[in-house]
Amino acid sequence: MASKLPSVSQLAAVAVSGGAYWGLAYATPRTDFGQLVGLFAVALLAYAWLLRSRLPWRWGVAAALGFRLLWLPAVPALSDDAYRFHWDGLLVAHGVNPFLFRPAEIIADGARTAIPDEAARARLLPELQQLYRQLNSPQYYSVYPPVCQYVFGAAAWAFPTSDRGFALGLRGVILAAEIAAAWLLLALLPALGFAPERALGYLLHPLVIVELTGNLHFEGLVFSFVLLAFWLLSRGRWRMSALALALGVATKLLPLLALPLLVRRLGGRRFVGYAGLSIGAVVLLFVPFLSADLVANFSRSLNLYFRSFEFNASVYYLVRFLGIRLTSYNEIAIIGPALALGSGLVGLGLAWRERLPRLASLPQTLLLVLTGYFLLATTVHPWYLTLLVGLSVFSRFRYPLVWGGMAVLSYAAYRSSTYTENLWLVALEYAVTLSLLGIELYVAAKDRQPKPTGEALPTK
Repeated sequence: MASKLPSVSQLAAVAVSGGAYWGLAYATPRTDFGQLVGLFAVALLAYAWLLRSRLPWRWGVAAALGFRLLWLPAVPALSDDAYRFHWDGLLVAHGVNPFLFRPAEIIADGARTAIPDEAARARLLPELQQLYRQLNSPQYYSVYPPVCQYVFGAAAWAFPTSDRGFALGLRGVILAAEIAAAWLLLALLPALGFAPERALGYLLHPLVIVELTGNLHFEGLVFSFVLLAFWLLSRGRWRMSALALALGVATKLLPLLALPLLVRRLGGRRFVGYAGLSIGAVVLLFVPFLSADLVANFSRSLNLYFRSFEFNASVYYLVRFLGIRLTSYNEIAIIGPALALGSGLVGLGLAWRERLPRLASLPQTLLLVLTGYFLLATTVHPWYLTLLVGLSVFSRFRYPLVWGGMAVLSYAAYRSSTYTENLWLVALEYAVTLSLLGIELYVAAKDRQPKPTGEALPTK
């Protein structure tokens, strides 16, 4: 049967979206907050219309791919993280462990300690010096796990001196991950009792397009690995699922929060095997970087993340305010780890209280676990929320779609080199998001109509 054609208004919305993404990719510095928010708002309104008007999913998938291809030759203008990716990649490509040296140490030492070979150092040092001027964290050890480092290294080996070429290399990997995510979504949604059109909630969301394909953040790889783990579980291949989850953890550590949700789904003995296989695979992926200082340096970076970094937070900013009123100084060194511990306890509590721990409910429960984690976090960059947008397509909740749209307000901090947040905009972001979350949780508690139950995990 022929696929349903989109309406004129839907085609117009696709065209308007394409224009907005072109403007964001090629004509919008992140210091121009007004233009950035304006173009993002246009893309967001067009997205809302495409979902509301029920764009045929095949056309939606094609549009999603087209929007991503618009960014193909672009150098990220809205994020400077790619320069640190390139820095780490150049070190990996030249056999240098990126977890052992801070950029400031390498520049101060003239790279003699990191790169003993004089000829190799002479080739690499000028490029490192150029990148160093654009780094946002030269005093910190790398915090990007091994899967990221392998991709950085491959892209830097292919394009050692070209920022555009390096970005193109990373974008190719992220595009491949996004295509895999699209396929997995279209396979999983019907299998779990959902309509395939739900995939467009993720694939067409402006935050996903801008932050993953556009700004080259690796949450796209994480989401594709998590989906692969779900899909393999649905087919009874729990060992392969454990390896897929390990790849997600070795890209960004966050998928570790999914492990407690599998205890009751797998049973005690199988869960031990699953967790052991996942953790063992992560350790193996770290093997090329193992050294006496790896654990200390990587832990030091994570410690700084929880004890020093703060951006676009919610609960933390309220607690910080109270702490300053009581002690006259910022208590982040205590509050940050305490809130991180609290988010872990929230995850364990949700895992324990699940009534029907089946495969169909796993994405929604993980969505709530990650929501708790981000609400208690000291740092919530917009691209972190793409995982919530992706998981929301398996649930009745729509607050992640709104939160993802509101998160662009955090870019107000980059209007000047001082990176000063506008706390009124942060408050607006969370007031809207938490209001919708509260309403949806209330409705969910009052209205317990049957939802897709999916299949219990195979026992063999």
